[in-house]
Amino acid sequence: MSLSFRQSDILEIASTEGRVTVEGLAERFGVTVQTIRRDLTELADAGKLDRVHGGAVLRSGVSNIGYEDRRALNADAKTRIAQTCAADIPDGASIFMNIGTSTEAVARQLLNHKNLLVVTNNINVANILVENPECEIIMAGGVLRRTDGGLIGNLTVSAIRQFKFDIAVIGCSALDTDGDLLDFDFQEVQVSQAIIEKARRTFLVADHSKFQRSAPARIGSIAELDTVYSDLPLPGKLPEHCREWQTDVIICD
Repeated sequence: MSLSFRQSDILEIASTEGRVTVEGLAERFGVTVQTIRRDLTELADAGKLDRVHGGAVLRSGVSNIGYEDRRALNADAKTRIAQTCAADIPDGASIFMNIGTSTEAVARQLLNHKNLLVVTNNINVANILVENPECEIIMAGGVLRRTDGGLIGNLTVSAIRQFKFDIAVIGCSALDTDGDLLDFDFQEVQVSQAIIEKARRTFLVADHSKFQRSAPARIGSIAELDTVYSDLPLPGKLPEHCREWQTDVIICD
């Protein structure tokens, strides 16, 4: 089954909360309840959710499906973005890399970099970079979120605050038209805010699918970032705002 952006987000929400409701999803995504019912029926027919009265519940044993589907979404664009971002990371840098399939793609492009120190709360990033003998890896401990291999919570935030990174490479779940970076998990938002606070430079890696999504929790603004890497131009007046904010935007086409 090929998932739409919204269906992928529905699976992510279900993985976090265990249950989703038709009315709640319709309000969250700004679509009709009929559209959500159709999405849930298609997801149920594909074996990813079980329909219940008023919504759907996570089917036993499928907690990683949402993340796997996101990993495959716009994979070519993520690779181009990752290659460009990694080229701007010098040897000998200290880096933080957070949770997300886009940051994983950047990690794959760092396998030939030398003398790196990478701190991460992403088990997948650590497993990728194990293959680089020139990279020292530090895990920022916390509560394991099984859906995506991320470590979150107060322990993670405390660990991050022990460092000062040369560069932070971060992703987000959505990018609003006013430049706000958004996410679904409030605990992950706190982690991302600590990362930005402790980085000398912050790079956002976000393919164009993030322009078409919405999420309820605010991480911060593009104005706080140094560089945004994407595969398509930013929507609306964001390019103009980025020039005002002195945030570089690199289109990796």
